[in-house]
Amino acid sequence: MTLPVQGKLLSHQKIQPSHLDALAVVYIRQSTLGQLQKHQESTRLQYALVEYAQSLGWPQERILVIDDDLGKSGSSAVGRPGFQRLVTEVGLGHVGLILGIEMSRLARSNRDWHQLLEVCALFKTLIADIDGLYNPNDDNDRLLLGLKGTMSEAELHILKNRLHEGKLSKARRGELHTRLPIGYVLAPDGRVELDPDEQVQHVVHLIFQKFEALGTLHAVLRYLVTHQLQMGVRLQSRADARLEWHRPNRATLQNLLHHPMYAGTYTYGRRQTDARRKQSSRPATGRVVMSMDAWHVCLRNQVPAYISWEQYQVNLAQLQANRNVAGQSGAARQGAALLAGLLVCGQCGRRMTIQAQSGRPSYACISNASNYAQPNCLHCASAALDAWVVSQLLEALSPVSLALSLEARQHLEQERELLRTHWTHQLQRAAYEVQRAQRQYQAVEPEHRLVARSLERAWEEALTAQRTVQEEYARVQQHQTHSLTAQEVEQISALAADLPTLWFASATTMPERKDMLRLVIDRVVVSSVQADERLQVDIHWVGGQVTRGTVTRPVARMTQLSYYGELKETVARLRREGRSAQQIADELNRLALRPAKRTAVWSADQVRGMLRDHGLSMTHVAGNGRQTKQEDHQGEWWTLTALAVTLGMPSVTLYNWLKHERIQGRQEGRRWWIWADEQEVSRLRTWRATTTAERAHDRWIERTTAEQGLTSKEVPYV
Repeated sequence: MTLPVQGKLLSHQKIQPSHLDALAVVYIRQSTLGQLQKHQESTRLQYALVEYAQSLGWPQERILVIDDDLGKSGSSAVGRPGFQRLVTEVGLGHVGLILGIEMSRLARSNRDWHQLLEVCALFKTLIADIDGLYNPNDDNDRLLLGLKGTMSEAELHILKNRLHEGKLSKARRGELHTRLPIGYVLAPDGRVELDPDEQVQHVVHLIFQKFEALGTLHAVLRYLVTHQLQMGVRLQSRADARLEWHRPNRATLQNLLHHPMYAGTYTYGRRQTDARRKQSSRPATGRVVMSMDAWHVCLRNQVPAYISWEQYQVNLAQLQANRNVAGQSGAARQGAALLAGLLVCGQCGRRMTIQAQSGRPSYACISNASNYAQPNCLHCASAALDAWVVSQLLEALSPVSLALSLEARQHLEQERELLRTHWTHQLQRAAYEVQRAQRQYQAVEPEHRLVARSLERAWEEALTAQRTVQEEYARVQQHQTHSLTAQEVEQISALAADLPTLWFASATTMPERKDMLRLVIDRVVVSSVQADERLQVDIHWVGGQVTRGTVTRPVARMTQLSYYGELKETVARLRREGRSAQQIADELNRLALRPAKRTAVWSADQVRGMLRDHGLSMTHVAGNGRQTKQEDHQGEWWTLTALAVTLGMPSVTLYNWLKHERIQGRQEGRRWWIWADEQEVSRLRTWRATTTAERAHDRWIERTTAEQGLTSKEVPYV
């Protein structure tokens, strides 16, 4: 092929022997694969530059053709290995001449173009196109090359803007369509219609209905998988395109629930390109989902709808609320904590998290601890708080029990009807495929044995598929009646009339209970002002009303109780009266003085523990709850049990002191007698109150003084 080269002879004077000693590089590029396939004349014209290089004096073996960038855009050097190789060869001083059919083939970005010019000028490399030959070190040639590069970049922007405006103009009329979502096809006249297959429409309707009923995308996915429902997908957006049935997946359901076309709305620009995130080597990158007010086009009532626009907005709000992020309650999940996602700390306003110890959940506000290394705002067990909120819920919902009964009955009937419709469509489709295969087999001539055998196999496969569908439908029918029986209607009415029975029924799952709460409760704000057992709880209902109450929670220490003073005085008084531990526990329960722990009533063991921990020893009570007798204490000699009660410590610890000779004692029969006068009792009480670190320090002092031969006062230690 002959190139229309202008001024070739005039340009020969720029070529020096040093240029001829280096390589002549022919750079070839086409912007897209479509151009490469449909516009091959341009490709042949670029390969003909090899003849141009030979005419300029380069031998065939010194001409390098770089065609690695065929099908790649010149808007950036990123993702163009051929251009990068070219710059590398020039930078190594291997290139004397670069040839391109025009400057736009080399680069359509001023940044890349001027970078190439700088490298070529530094290593004295010439540049040529069909218009002439240029020296980047010559001012006039450099000016002309810069102008050509600017025009190449401007041409690209003009083409892009022209194409974009054309697409936008067509989109404003609602006529620009790419790939339509599941359930829609494109008619021959360009209109968008519902898929003519009734089963495809039925599955799409079912997905929206189940999402409205179940509330979460994953619950809809589980429903479809459990009932073996598949989604019809066409390979192209035409009514006559092949229809395939795929198993549902999360991504498909996510796109389906977010797509506004199902609400009858045509949109353009829901996903736009963010230049900061775009990677030049990957054209599909950088696309971000825009808010509704940033869409280029939004035409309501433009296509047939599966749901209303209002329902579409409700679905989006539900999907947003299901996200497990700050400020959102999230979807109802498994777990024993009913208020997960609803509980808000009344002190800092942040949502509280769930913690579990020994299988018992509790609520905690850990924001200050995780963000500022400060103590937690609040921590409380879930049982008492959940019970109070549930009691308020049942009380609030009791007037609407009859409406719940009718609605529950209607929902069960609708769900069974939807499943029957779906299975009817599957059976009809299977029967049609069998009839179609039978007609094709019967229409073939007997002489065409190869065709007949192939059609016979297709007929057998259709019969097998029909039998499989019939068997699956039979299995479903075994577990499901066609309509509600009189017994079921009576059970639903009874449960709705007695809502607590429905709530506490074993068949009611925790996610279902949490869904009931979220239907009527917006959030629950809890705070503890005095850091005691009392919690102030505010239930913010969906309608805007607020219910306030006080809940008693378990606390870690007895001293945290708001009535600790009264409790201590009551126990001391009962001991002075000679009551046993069990009698004291019964009296505390009668007075409604709750213990600090999770239990709501006192036991004898808890009373004994309180006596030991608080040194309430006006009348010595042994560990088994009986009163100590006079012979348990004879002058300065005590029985081990009596002295342990007096010191408010376990008998086993006191016996450990005796074994290590911390105290003095003697054994008579099976009973140990401990010597302790008033001073010794006081000293033992003091050392009982010391910490382990203090005792270790005292042992170190005693050991040091003994090694140095000094005298030190004998001190008892644990």
